Amino acid sequence: MKPPRTYRKDTSAAPRGYSSWEAAGLLWLAEAQEQGGARIAQLQDVDLDHIDLLQYDAGPSTNLHADGLGVALAAMHAAGAPAFGAPPARWTSHGFVGPADSPLPMPLQPTERWGEFFGEQRIRHMLQLGRAQGLWEDDSTLFERVADRLVSGEFDDGRPPARLHGDLWAGNIIWTREGPVLIDPAAHGGHAETDLAMLLLFTAPHIARIIAAYDEAAPLADGWQERVGLHQLFPVMVHAVVFGGDYVRQSVEMARAYA
Repeated sequence: MKPPRTYRKDTSAAPRGYSSWEAAGLLWLAEAQEQGGARIAQLQDVDLDHIDLLQYDAGPSTNLHADGLGVALAAMHAAGAPAFGAPPARWTSHGFVGPADSPLPMPLQPTERWGEFFGEQRIRHMLQLGRAQGLWEDDSTLFERVADRLVSGEFDDGRPPARLHGDLWAGNIIWTREGPVLIDPAAHGGHAETDLAMLLLFTAPHIARIIAAYDEAAPLADGWQERVGLHQLFPVMVHAVVFGGDYVRQSVEMARAYA
C-alpha cells in the first residue's frame, strides 16, 4: 500500500509554537466530524518548522457540496466550546491570525459573554496593534465606541459559544470531488455568525446556498444580516494592520456603521 500523499506547510518563519497552535485547532475541529461537522484536513505530522497534511485533489464546487457544507458548519458550531474566547483543546496560550510568515497575536481569554470577548479581545486588541503602527490616529474613537457597544451587551443574544474555524475565508476551503475540506484554522470559541460573515467577506463559491442550508439546519437569529459587518470588522482590521492600503479606509467605514 502506498503511503498517503502529504502537503507540507512551511512554518519556519512563524513564531515559535505556531505549528502546534494550528495543529491543535485542526484536531479540535475534526472532533466535531463525529457529529456531522465539516471535514477538516487530516493532520499527518507537526514539528517546529512545518505541518504535514493529507494531500487533497481539487474538484469542482457544486451546489450539492455547498448545501452539505452549510449543514456541516452548523454541526461543527453546535459541537460548542467551553467559553467565548476559549482556545482549542491541547492549547493554553494566545493564538495567531494572519499570514503564517508574519501572524499577529490573537488573545484567547475565556469569557462568559460574546460582546465582552469580541469588544476587548478582537476590536480593542487590533486597535492597539494598529495604533502602534500609526493607523487610525484620527478615527480611534469610532472603534472605541464599537467596542463599548459590544462590551455593554447590546449585541449579545444568549446563544452558547460555537466551535469556530476562525479564519473561514474562501481560500481556506478545498473543494474536492468528495466534498469541501477546511484548512488553516484559527480555531476558538465564538459566535457562529463570525464564520459565516468571513465566508461572505471574500465571497465563497455558492455562498447563498451555504448560508441557506446552514439556516435550515440551525436557524440564524433575527437580524443576522445587519450584524455581518460587525463580525467582519475584526478580519478587515487584521488586513489593515498586515497589508495597510485600502483596508484601513474600509475598516473605518465599517466601524462608523456600528459606532
